[in-house]
Amino acid sequence: MARVLSAVLLAGTALVGAVGAARPAADPAAPPPYRPASGAKAASGAGTTADAPALVAGATYEDTVAPGERYYRVVLDARSSVYVSAVVRPAAGARVGYADGIEVSLMTTAGRACPGNPGRASFASDPVPLAAVGARLLAEDAECQAAGVYFVKLVRNAGKDGDRAPWPVELQVMREPALVPGGAPTAAPSAWPSTPPAPPGTAPAVRAGGSGFNDARALGAGVWRDDLRPGQTRWYRVPLDWGQQLAVGAELAGARMTKEYGTAYEGLTVSLYSPYRSLVGSKGTPYDGKQAAAGLGPTPPVAYENRLSDDRGVRPVRVAGWYYLAVTMGGKVGEFTEDATPVPLTLRLTVGGRVAAAPAYAEDPAEAGFAVGARDRTAVRDGLTAPEALAAAGTRRAMRTVAAGGFGAGALLLTVLGGWVLLARRARRGW
Repeated sequence: MARVLSAVLLAGTALVGAVGAARPAADPAAPPPYRPASGAKAASGAGTTADAPALVAGATYEDTVAPGERYYRVVLDARSSVYVSAVVRPAAGARVGYADGIEVSLMTTAGRACPGNPGRASFASDPVPLAAVGARLLAEDAECQAAGVYFVKLVRNAGKDGDRAPWPVELQVMREPALVPGGAPTAAPSAWPSTPPAPPGTAPAVRAGGSGFNDARALGAGVWRDDLRPGQTRWYRVPLDWGQQLAVGAELAGARMTKEYGTAYEGLTVSLYSPYRSLVGSKGTPYDGKQAAAGLGPTPPVAYENRLSDDRGVRPVRVAGWYYLAVTMGGKVGEFTEDATPVPLTLRLTVGGRVAAAPAYAEDPAEAGFAVGARDRTAVRDGLTAPEALAAAGTRRAMRTVAAGGFGAGALLLTVLGGWVLLARRARRGW
């Protein structure tokens, strides 16, 4: 029974920690910092390929990067596509512009970039997390198909007046297995439903977004309510299965004005990222403190053959899994509004399309994060971040342990655990 009690107490502690993660930051005027991946490994990129440290598929790494080049080493098989993403996080208040950004490439030992590389991303005017992806893609008669050593080249570009300080960078390596022989499509889809659907008009439910990819809040179809402050980005995640499409509408309500007039030309920006963190699309609109709206989509239906398209908005929608939504209020909004007072944000999400059969992968794609399963649907129903979903899974395991350990003692412990669960749900709803 001691083991039973210990299991329940550990699960409850994890759940209480998840509740704390869902609450706003202590300083209401400061955007919460980006939450690094749990268990991320330290890495130190080298200035040359000769000293490049190894990265392993399925792992996440933390490093810092100054303007210039950094190199890492990966050993790839000949049976999978591999995506290496880099997410840089400038310090709050860092000076950035269109000349500032990052590039990620996979290259051979001979120094030739693999087809489709590099992946690039650049800033606008706000120092928000920025992601770019380099890839080795399986294709017939293309370079980079053989098994062996490859190098990841990460370049941080900086403008003349840009920030020169090192920034934290998160590196993630994801491996997508190949299809069974003869199962790969040979042509991109020729047509798909692209007319924006009518956005939902139901009453919104409160769900607070996260600080980045790792603690993005799960959302599904519906209307959702949150808050934004100048310079802040809120992150959400939406599971899309094969054949499904996503359309997003974001609205900023009126703010408390400190000046009679003012306009931020990059006042509201909505960006959508794929499960392997490649940008699918981004849309921005000015904001004058009164009302603004921006929308994305619908995306093409999730399909393996989208990777064969020439359209940059179609190619990344190639795998099922969690798609990430980042909503940013421009920092310049704080020049004419009370930047410590949150502005109401409304999100209208439509998930359409009929769920289709998954491609014939030679291995289980769920292990790499390229699938939608029952746990993902539960996370959407309960509005969980990934850390909260992990804590909830531990709680369920502990409850099963209690049941196995005896009904009498278990009943008391379940009562305590039920209180923790109720506390977590109230925190997510903003009670």
